Amino acid sequence: MIPFLDLQRINASFEPALGRAVARVLASGRYVLGPELEAFESEFAAYCGTRHAVGVANGLDALQLILRAFDIGVGDEVIVPSHTFVATWLAVSKAGATPVPVEPEADGFLIAPARVEAAITPRTRAVMAVHLYGHPAPMQALRRITQRHGLHLVEDAAQAHGAREHGQRVGALGDAAAFSFYPGKNLGALGDGGAITCQDDALALRLRRLRNYGAIEKYRHDVAGTNSRLDEVQAAILRVKLPRLDADNAQRRELAAVYAQELRASPLAPWSVRPDTEPVWHLMVVQHEARERIARALAAKGIECGVHYPTACHQQGAYASMRSQALPRAEALASSVLSLPMGPHLGAEDVRTVARCALHAIEAVAA
Repeated sequence: MIPFLDLQRINASFEPALGRAVARVLASGRYVLGPELEAFESEFAAYCGTRHAVGVANGLDALQLILRAFDIGVGDEVIVPSHTFVATWLAVSKAGATPVPVEPEADGFLIAPARVEAAITPRTRAVMAVHLYGHPAPMQALRRITQRHGLHLVEDAAQAHGAREHGQRVGALGDAAAFSFYPGKNLGALGDGGAITCQDDALALRLRRLRNYGAIEKYRHDVAGTNSRLDEVQAAILRVKLPRLDADNAQRRELAAVYAQELRASPLAPWSVRPDTEPVWHLMVVQHEARERIARALAAKGIECGVHYPTACHQQGAYASMRSQALPRAEALASSVLSLPMGPHLGAEDVRTVARCALHAIEAVAA
């Protein structure tokens, strides 16, 4: 059995420190907006290379609150990738704005800058770049476009904790960045959690108000905020895990190199890494038109796989009004992507086994 993800094993490797962190919070009597959150925000901001980190309840809230802090809402448009997890689109919709999908390049999966520029209209207020599967989006090119048109550049960094472009970590590449700490992320809590990073002092203050009922001072509600706060227990857990994030990401890169070697010159060869980037391989995603047959063959060998994502956002019921849009690349990816096991619960021999079984499955499909 080679699991797609083994959170129990991963979290056990942090014991007894996780137990001590939870006990510390229990003994403190402070469970919301306390010293653990303050410390984690400071440590995570330093890690990302930003002045601020604002802990929130989850990654979707992080994206939505960024848009609200920029006063983006009804009547506005936000450019989003056509191929992404639906939360990217939902954040725009929840803010009251309209998501405008842009396709990746024909041979890739990240949003295409040239297509972004072509999609800009007088209603466009922001571009939301997704660092999908742990690979940094083309931020320098997108920054040139957004500066030229006076737009906000928002990072959806939910899958890319620690990734770099031109030596700079994601989270510090746009005007603001949203992170998720869902348990399966490279930096995962033991429940839902999220954070926003930014450099701007006024923006950080506005975000802190918005996450806490619109208040900085108790019972003084300056704006119509919401309740979206990273709690003390999750902050304490993330403080235990953050110092090991780079080592875990390095292990993921080593495993990705094994996959690349074993699958080279095959139809399942991983996508190439963009120049001047350092992905963190949140997922190992490959493509094949016979995905379902390959996945079944691997399952028969005790190897778990995933699909990220099987239905394009514009084909979801939540966006039924957009189903007629021509987004062939998003549809092609949705029908062919396959996520192989990836994470610090694996060793190089596990990956070799997965890759060789996948190659045998391809041979069987072709026979």
